[in-house]
Amino acid sequence: MRAHDDIRCQRVIRFALAAIVVALAVASCSTAQVTRTARIEIQDEIGFTITEKTRISGKVRADYESALVLLEQGQHEQGIELLRRVTEEAPELSAPRIDLGIAYHRTGDLESAESNLQKALELNPDHPAVHNELGIVYRKTGRFAEARKSYEKALAVYPGFHFARRNLAILCDVYLADPACAIENYQAYLQAVPGDREVTIWITDIRNRTGR
Repeated sequence: MRAHDDIRCQRVIRFALAAIVVALAVASCSTAQVTRTARIEIQDEIGFTITEKTRISGKVRADYESALVLLEQGQHEQGIELLRRVTEEAPELSAPRIDLGIAYHRTGDLESAESNLQKALELNPDHPAVHNELGIVYRKTGRFAEARKSYEKALAVYPGFHFARRNLAILCDVYLADPACAIENYQAYLQAVPGDREVTIWITDIRNRTGR
């Protein structure tokens, strides 16, 4: 089996000191504004920005920033402990839940990853990045139909979400034996990322195998 890696948005969390606004900016996915009330506005095909507004203490904000630094340094145990503390202090925010889910995912604790991503989804049901992350977890736990639905939900919110598009194509190609779905989504992905030669090779391989 060929190596197909799932991909996710690398997020940048920043805090505006004045209004104490938690903004979740999705790198390579930043343009439209999304609020916790799920009023999502996709302004163009470049991307989206998730913005959450709340009042938090300086200590919570410092803990969040420290947790992200620890995770970037590969200190997952310490980073997870701080993120857990942040989610307890600011349970209304989905961003720390997402980061906690991803952190657990990286340690191989898929059950805790899924639990935290589901809690983030309860706070923001139309969050495309959460649907993409859950799709990866579902795929790794063998729930391929659920993974497909999750990727499709992400794309229903933001059709230009090429991370989810590629992951859906891989799922259809490798795990669902659905070449039509795979080619369709690989091609849609290449419209956003035309320089991905690996995906071009995968499309050729499918056509060679299926005569499409």
